[in-house]
Amino acid sequence: MNAIATPTLPDAPRIASREAWTRQRLELLEREKALSRLQDQVARERRALPWVRVDTRYVFDTLDGSRTLAELFGGRSQLLVQHFMLGPGWEEGCRSCSFMADHIDGIAVHLAHRDIAHVAVSRAPLAQIERFRQRMGWRFRWVSSHGTAFNRDFGVGFDPDQRVDGEVVYNYARRAIARDEAPGISLFARDAAGTVFHTYSTYGRGVEAMIGAYRLIDLAPKGRDEDGLPYSMAWVRHHDRYEDATVAPASCCGGNR
Repeated sequence: MNAIATPTLPDAPRIASREAWTRQRLELLEREKALSRLQDQVARERRALPWVRVDTRYVFDTLDGSRTLAELFGGRSQLLVQHFMLGPGWEEGCRSCSFMADHIDGIAVHLAHRDIAHVAVSRAPLAQIERFRQRMGWRFRWVSSHGTAFNRDFGVGFDPDQRVDGEVVYNYARRAIARDEAPGISLFARDAAGTVFHTYSTYGRGVEAMIGAYRLIDLAPKGRDEDGLPYSMAWVRHHDRYEDATVAPASCCGGNR
């Protein structure tokens, strides 16, 4: 298979004077401001969702030994979980999940100062997770849910009995997903008594909340330029593999719209 081609600039971009460009930029600015206000409103509605008490005692394998979900909060009252696609026996983690994870180390201290702890969770055994984490050079906490129902319960792990005509419930609807897991982000809160609540989960394109690079790519003239690809994130590589142009794309978790 051929490597994904690097996108090129448009053949015939529109050229305008600075004055004409400024007029159109101001028109666009009004739409951008309206979008920002809408995003703020949706964020308020998101925070207004009711909470669901987590009654199951999930226990994860961590570098510090077994830890419950409540213990993953550390000293924080909020917990951000990246459901990272790395299953038992996989040679490496999902490329798209890795793209998401590349954004974490630099912002973890800022999250902590907004009372948010972060952790990645995968079904792979801890030793397998650690091998890949060290290869990628990441410092964030990454724990194993191996042997628990955590992935299934939070909509990112699919057992054979969940499939109906080849479809599973993902992103709150039945979809044809070939793999036994998919990406997601979940948020939890812990009250003063130590009770844990599930407050929010997002899947599919909702996981772009973690991909700050996309926000910058969207500003550039080429944009994402993904329309002609086999799926939307086919161009993404593990950050240590971009130099190898012979790496063939393989369907992962991109394209779940």
